Formats: sequence, structure tokens, C-alpha cells
Amino acid sequence: MYENILLPFDDSEGAAEVLHHASEIAHWANATIHVLYVADIKRDSVTVVEGHTVDALVQEGEDIVDEAAKTLETLGVSYETDVVQGNPAPTVVDYAQRYDQDLIVMPTHGREGISRYLIGSVSEKVVRLSSTPVLTVRMQPDEQLTFPYESILLPTDGSTAATHAAKYLTRLAAALDATVHVLSVVEDSTFGPDVRSADFGKETKQAAADAVETVVSEAETCGVANTVRHIEHGSPVEEILDSIESNDIHAVGMGTTGKRGTDRILLGSVAEKTVRSAPVPVITVTQPE
Repeated sequence: MYENILLPFDDSEGAAEVLHHASEIAHWANATIHVLYVADIKRDSVTVVEGHTVDALVQEGEDIVDEAAKTLETLGVSYETDVVQGNPAPTVVDYAQRYDQDLIVMPTHGREGISRYLIGSVSEKVVRLSSTPVLTVRMQPDEQLTFPYESILLPTDGSTAATHAAKYLTRLAAALDATVHVLSVVEDSTFGPDVRSADFGKETKQAAADAVETVVSEAETCGVANTVRHIEHGSPVEEILDSIESNDIHAVGMGTTGKRGTDRILLGSVAEKTVRSAPVPVITVTQPE
């Protein structure tokens, strides 16, 4: 399913764990890992050493990818390395498209706070911008890294983005022989106080059930042997997190809409909030605009 896996890499906390997780996927898929270091052009890094003008960040990047290469060599994984200059998030996205990468694997540190909503991490920006599927690993003490994934949670709201993602993610689940848990959440806060809310509630619950059945049908078509249906009430992100814990989920797969407007930065989508908070890897698949 994967031939080329892009691993944007630095020496930040958790990078080594992500490298090993990516290598497990590469072993399974017989894929090549492309280790990429982006020397951030927004940082002043040019200096003079022994009369020669050098870019310190580029040199640092060369050292970092060389260390990653040594690890991958030990692990027996096919790899290539590259150091480029640019603005990190768009550079990663453009690199993945230019060199036909099948998957981007990145860490995210899952910090909260208003600055996260206003700015966002590089990984979350890549999730928002990338047409290539992105696997994010939240590097926190409770993070659970298990591969092969034996249970994959696919939240759905019945949108075209969710349906598009399900086609990709159910193929992955079938290849892994994983159990697919399909979750749709009815947000009770959408029900109004008037008499029409009872009928609206029934319609909403039926829509959730229909959304689940659409994904289950796709999973069965792709050859997934085991599917589990979940319809819950509450906040989508909270229900996703509860389902991860109660069903021993190894990975979450979600669709994103690919919107790039200010509202995405200020508020964040369910997918981005899940990337920030889920204690297991999250695979995001963007619907083409």
C-alpha cells in the first residue's frame, strides 16, 4: 500500500520514537523512508566559519539526517535522506507532492492553549494543507504506539470528506487484517427546545446510523472481516477519546475537508483537535477541494 514514506525529521523530543514507528510501517509495506530535514528560512542561520559562508541550519540538518540514517541502517529499512531550505509546513507538503510520497509521518506535541489555536504546530499545518495522507504521533507520556494496528477507529459524520477517507482507510485496515470500529456521534446540543426538536432528533440519529452503515459497507467491500458499529451522544472529540480507551484502539483514521480559511486556525476541526489529543496515532486523509 505504501512505497514511499516521508518522514520530516529533527532532533526534537519524541523524534526517535516516531522514527521507529515509521520503520515498522516501512518493514510491513516494504517501503522506502525518505528522511527530510527542513532548514527554516525564517531563522537567521547564515554565518562565517574559517572564512567560508555557511548555513548553520543546513549543516545541523545534515548531521541530524545522518544520525537517522544510521538508525534505519541498523533496523534494516530502505531509506533516502534530504536537506532542503524553506518554510517547514508548506515545504513538507510540496515535497510530498513533488516526489510522490504515499504517506507523511510526523510527531505532534499536543500542547493546548490559545497560542495553539492561533498558530498551530508544523504537524497540524501539514494536516490542514496536505493532499497526501498524514500519520501524526502525539508525543506525550500516555502515547500508545502499537504496530501492526489490530483495531482502527473510523469516526464519520456522513460528510463527503468522511466517505472519501473511509475508502482509503478501510483498504489499510483490510491489508492489516484489523478490526474496524465505525463511530458516529449525535451532538445533543444541536437539538432545540421547541416541539420540532423531537423529529429533528430522530432525523439526526437516523443520519448517524446511515453514516455508520456507509462506512461499514465500504469496509466489507474492501475485505475487512470484523466491523463494530458505534453511535454515541455528546461531543465528537470526547466520544472519540472515550472510544479509543474503551475499545483498545490502536489508530484513528479521519477525513478532513482541506479548508484553509481563518476559521480553521482559530477554531480547529474535529480532526485537528483529535490529532492534538488522541493517545494513539491519527491518520488524516484530505478530500480534494
